[in-house]
Amino acid sequence: MSKSNFTRRGVLKTGAVAGAGLATPTLFTGNVWAEAHSGFTNAPTGDTVTLGFNVPQTGPYADEGADELRAFELAVEHLNGGGDGGLLNTFSSQALEGNGIMGKKVAYVTGDTQTKSDAARASAKSMIEKDGAIMISGGSSSGVAVAVQGLCQEAGVIFMAGLTHSNDTTGKDKKANGFRHFFNAYMSGAALAPVLAKMYGNDRKAYHLTADYTWGWTQEESIIAATEALGWETVNTVKTPLAQTDFSSYIAPVLNSGADVLVLNHYGGNMVNSLTNAVQFGLREKQVNGKNFEIVVPLYSRLMARGAGENVKGIFGSTNWHWSLQDEGSKAFVQSFGTKYGFPPSQAAHTCYVQTLLYADAVARAGSFNPCAVAEALEGFEFDGMGNGKTLYRAEDHQCFKDVLVVKGKENPTSEFDLLEVVEVTPVDQVTYEPDHPMFAGGALGECNPGA
Repeated sequence: MSKSNFTRRGVLKTGAVAGAGLATPTLFTGNVWAEAHSGFTNAPTGDTVTLGFNVPQTGPYADEGADELRAFELAVEHLNGGGDGGLLNTFSSQALEGNGIMGKKVAYVTGDTQTKSDAARASAKSMIEKDGAIMISGGSSSGVAVAVQGLCQEAGVIFMAGLTHSNDTTGKDKKANGFRHFFNAYMSGAALAPVLAKMYGNDRKAYHLTADYTWGWTQEESIIAATEALGWETVNTVKTPLAQTDFSSYIAPVLNSGADVLVLNHYGGNMVNSLTNAVQFGLREKQVNGKNFEIVVPLYSRLMARGAGENVKGIFGSTNWHWSLQDEGSKAFVQSFGTKYGFPPSQAAHTCYVQTLLYADAVARAGSFNPCAVAEALEGFEFDGMGNGKTLYRAEDHQCFKDVLVVKGKENPTSEFDLLEVVEVTPVDQVTYEPDHPMFAGGALGECNPGA
């Protein structure tokens, strides 16, 4: 990225914005685009800097949002020199000193996305326009992430995505001001399919129930592509509303479909409810095509496993991170989080904490809060000590590349938190793809917008 990118690039175009349920972009007025002398949106002028944490405090992903907020608060505490320092002690970059960000104390504001794109954009807009947030993070829905990422691009602030797994976030809807640490649907398919074939064989017939929004669509596409490449047949794909709570009417047709695997492309409360309904219908005791019927949950979390209880035993899926990992970064984060809150963190908490530190570190390394300087510091950045091993923030699409975990529900958990076991750490090379891969085509990263 050249230095010329640090100046505003003309007038923003009006028109459609990519993302579920979006039409016209939010128009920013007054000093939201920043004072002329500052050169970028919400340039901090006092002794504090404000970050905006936009999480689902209500809706089907509220459990994830609550854990994200805990992680954000912990990250701010560590950045400001409190607690035990957490991952500041293991992070391969030593730019952060525990004195805020570039000597400015970190403050924060929060919003409730409600797991709705429009509500998420409204809360992010308020945090930028009214509260002076210079960076926005959070979210547990890819529909929300895509919507807020687009808004941050318009506003001239950095968006450090929280939990978003859709290929589109760093695919067709990628933005120069947006960055994702979390893995994506393609990576889940690439890691999970070989394990499924090894455990269940190559001759399988799969039925997909899929959350009807950007994440579900790309998760379904990715799992189908990866499993069919190994010999599986896809019997049917059925979309389900994000607001659905009872999935009985969707489970019943599976019984007579000829499928011997049910793939639940659901997350959060959706997955808890659909898996519960599937077990109630006796799918786990069924035999079809001379095989034991199996259920797969491609994207797992400890919070979902806790909600589903014994129903998760033996069920395979993938995850971005797990608190049982024994690297120094993971142990440090689990120690800090557990001391503060009394229980281990989720993958949602981990990625949000890490994103906050990565933003702060990029500011420190760049020597500037200018979003385009921050973006330049993040692009191509390689780091370690954050709990996922060696990681690259790829410049071409702002996607992090790292090892992926394949997990399954524990048969004999030792506590209410010990519900998943890591069965394979899939090396990063197996889940890496070219930037122009067809599943990620259709959008351009564009140029960084500093907003002023």
